[in-house]
Order: sequence, then structure tokens, then C-alpha cells
Amino acid sequence: MTASTTRGTATLLGAVGAGTRVIELGHPLFTGMPSSPNHPGFRMTLERRHGDAVRPDGGSASNEVIITGGHVGTHVDALAHVSHDGLLHGGIDAEQAQRGGKHTVHGAETIPAMVTRGVLLDVAAVHGVDTLPGGYGVTAADLAAAAERAGAEPGPGDVAVVRTGWARLFGDATAYVGAASGVPGVTVDGAQWLAERGVVATGADTTAYEQIPAGAGHRVLPVHRVLLVEHGIHIVEHLALEDAAEAGLGEFLAVFAPLRIVGGTGAPVRPLAVVAA
Repeated sequence: MTASTTRGTATLLGAVGAGTRVIELGHPLFTGMPSSPNHPGFRMTLERRHGDAVRPDGGSASNEVIITGGHVGTHVDALAHVSHDGLLHGGIDAEQAQRGGKHTVHGAETIPAMVTRGVLLDVAAVHGVDTLPGGYGVTAADLAAAAERAGAEPGPGDVAVVRTGWARLFGDATAYVGAASGVPGVTVDGAQWLAERGVVATGADTTAYEQIPAGAGHRVLPVHRVLLVEHGIHIVEHLALEDAAEAGLGEFLAVFAPLRIVGGTGAPVRPLAVVAA
């Protein structure tokens, strides 16, 4: 290791030392948690309990079985997740790419680890409410106003997270999924605004990121088309942004490391915001 490398490492460690605070941006995983009706839910149970097998020295171990879809809980969408007119991002034939039980192109293992600038776009706060109403469409104007409020506009390589306040309903699965009420979310022109700024990923505190009108369900996902298919921008769903909002976050160091699931269409992630204490 060279002297310059040692100094660089010391600088990095100092930057994330005692003078920083880590804020969780994701939900813990638990059986019965809300999930999209399009995806199998999360289940965890103990496969072995302490005492089922006891070693000669008196030791015992417990372990679990986890069953989950790739788009359950806080997760990142891979570019393989959505196609349009039979094509994935970059004009890849979706039918050919998915042969063999996994995606050979744009799988979840290709989602980048993100250690980059993050920007919290608190649209609920812009409107002076705790939670945007069900079915509300978050427009480009809303995002621009939220960026002005944050004092930071997203740029190339950034992660932009959009707060609607909907995560406040996460404890009530029916209300959170919002089949009857609708769910607030980014509109197509809002997605275009983010794409024009070159973000690597954008996320929200809802099930589908999209604007879902009351009673409409997840029948069409135009924002997924714009972001994933047309621009190659990853989507993060089921974010937990209430602690970040309470802390008054604007820009922060985003640390998003999704699981590298080969050929998958999405991957669980534990997103973190690192800020000055």
C-alpha cells in the first residue's frame, strides 16, 4: 500500500467517523409486511430451534428459512424487471433474455452498488402535509420545488428519493397498498425531470413508485417504462423516509448495496443515509 493510498483511506475513515450519523432509509423485513399484489410476500420461520439439537459441549444453534419475492420490502428494481413492446433497456429482446429460468441480461447482479450523493425530495413537506393524498401525482414542478426546499438538485450519478409520507401507513398493509384509496407517486413528467438530471436511481416510500389512482391497481406502469426501459435508471421502492424527513435531510451520502441475485429482476437492499452528526 502506498503512502498516498494510506492517506486516502485515513481521509475516508475520518469522514465517516465519530462526526457522522447513519439514518436507515429502509424497512425491516417481517412476516405479514405489506407487499404489492403482483409479488409473493415475505415469510420467515425458524427451521431449527435451540434445543432441537444439542452438541456434546452443550452448545445449540437456531436458523431460519426465508421465502420472499425479489420486489418485497425495500428493494431495487433491476433493468430486467420491465419491458416495453417486448424489449428491455437498450433494445434487448426480453423473451430471449429470460430463457433458462433467469435473466441473462440486466439481471439484479448488474445493479451497481451506490455510494454516491443522495437528495431527499420531500414533496409532502412542500405541500405542508404529513402524507400526500392517495392517487396524487408528483409532477416535475413538485420535484423542482422539493429540490429548492432541500437546497440541492439531483445531478448525474445521484440517488433521488421522493417522500410522499405514505410510509406512515406501513403498519396497516391494506391502507399502505391502497387499492381503494389510490397511492401517490411520480408522474411521467416527473420521471422525465429526473432522467434529464442523469440520476443513477430514484426511489419513493410507496409500493410501486408510480401514481396509482383510486381503484386502478397496478394495471399500467408508465414511469417504470420511462425510467427502467428508456433511460436505464433503477427504481427503489418501499423506502422508509420518515426519520430522514424528521432529521431535515437535504443532500447526504447515500449507501445502497443491493444483493447480487444472478438473473433476478429485483434485489433487497438496506439503504443508508450518512450525514454530519
